[in-house]
Amino acid sequence: MSARWAALPVLLVAVFVTTLDFYVANLAVPSIRADLGAGDATVQLVIAGYGLAYAAGLVVSGRLGDLYGHRRMFAAGLALFTLASAGCGLATGTSTLVAARVGQGVAAALLAPQVLALLGLLYRGNARARAFGWYGTAVGLAGLSGQVIGGLVVAADPMGLGWRACFLVNVPICLAALALTGRLLPRATPPPLPRDLDLGGAALVTAGLVAVVLPLAEGREQGWPWWTWACLAAAPLLLGAFWWRQRRLAARGRVPLLDLGVFREKGFAWGLVAVGLLFGTSAGLSFVLALYLQDGLGLAPLAAAAVCTALNAGFFAASLRPGRFGGPVLVAGLALVYHAMGAGPLPLGLALLVTGAGMGWLMSPLLSSVLAAVRPERSAAAAGVLGTVQEAGGVLGGTVTGAVFFAALDGGWDTAARAGLTVLIVASLGVLAHSATRRPAQGADRRRREAARGSFT
Repeated sequence: MSARWAALPVLLVAVFVTTLDFYVANLAVPSIRADLGAGDATVQLVIAGYGLAYAAGLVVSGRLGDLYGHRRMFAAGLALFTLASAGCGLATGTSTLVAARVGQGVAAALLAPQVLALLGLLYRGNARARAFGWYGTAVGLAGLSGQVIGGLVVAADPMGLGWRACFLVNVPICLAALALTGRLLPRATPPPLPRDLDLGGAALVTAGLVAVVLPLAEGREQGWPWWTWACLAAAPLLLGAFWWRQRRLAARGRVPLLDLGVFREKGFAWGLVAVGLLFGTSAGLSFVLALYLQDGLGLAPLAAAAVCTALNAGFFAASLRPGRFGGPVLVAGLALVYHAMGAGPLPLGLALLVTGAGMGWLMSPLLSSVLAAVRPERSAAAAGVLGTVQEAGGVLGGTVTGAVFFAALDGGWDTAARAGLTVLIVASLGVLAHSATRRPAQGADRRRREAARGSFT
């Protein structure tokens, strides 16, 4: 195996554990509540704190990779994630657990742009398509497996650790990846850019993203108080100020926090919409299944995890050989899930198998195509924006689906589940529209990437 391919598992481990930890905590919430005596607000912060820190830090982390080297920032993020995971598993109180979860989110934000940037630099042409294929598989499997793995770990209760094992299992895995980072990941020579970090821009984009994600994550649970609407109203003003500041810095010859030229790359903006819709669909489906299987059908966490395994199996099998028909299969699968509500676990499992296959066929080609035409010097900026859209899409998908689900709950669990599925089918039609119009850009990508061949020392 070449050194470049030996580096891929290290990068994918980071992707898998950071994505998984966003979802796996959902299954641990009842145990956390019982063990630590956590109230509803604290439990919500355990979930939302991770996603909030992750979404808010991605754009800044991409710039840090540009300034100090992607391998160095990757190692720093992996070390921080290891420490934060240990902090979660050893937490003696709710405040410690929430702080450690925020630390995990910061570390995940530091890692995500570096992984995508390193993939773009390490692999080219067909090899790059394969590498991004494995990246998409890791992201998809981690997102869809959160309930399955969380249910299995909590049910197994290894060494009597209970919910703590969901976090402590990260420690040996991340330590092994960290030990291999220096040996397997290449040291990239940073471009000769001025070493200034736009702190004003960092404050604006962080505040703007928090103003979007926080009310969406917390609003429904708290009954949409006034501050949630104030945040949502302030978000476009903050993000607009950030956009204006970046344009002004570029016009003055300074290096902005985010290279806005990335949005002019062919197909990038339209691809971001599709990515947001796909991750929103995945998060919304996970939300519906978690409530419907356990509260609606009365299944134990382990039995609910067994039903969700069909979704993972379909995804994994399809992701091994991505095809052109992911969009239609995803729409058809969600339609089958819609009609399987009320028919029992077996028909639902078969419908989820089809849905998972659609996602598996879509995920890696979509992520690869979004980044395919982005120039090497903009890879970190593109990675930060892509990660932000993934996170925001997931939060928005879960929030909208949840709002529709609970609004229809008076009609029964089956009715509520079908209402939520209607939202997801509409979102999947947007992904289908993108997949129908996408054109491969591999040749253009190869020509643009040739200039990066000598960037490793």
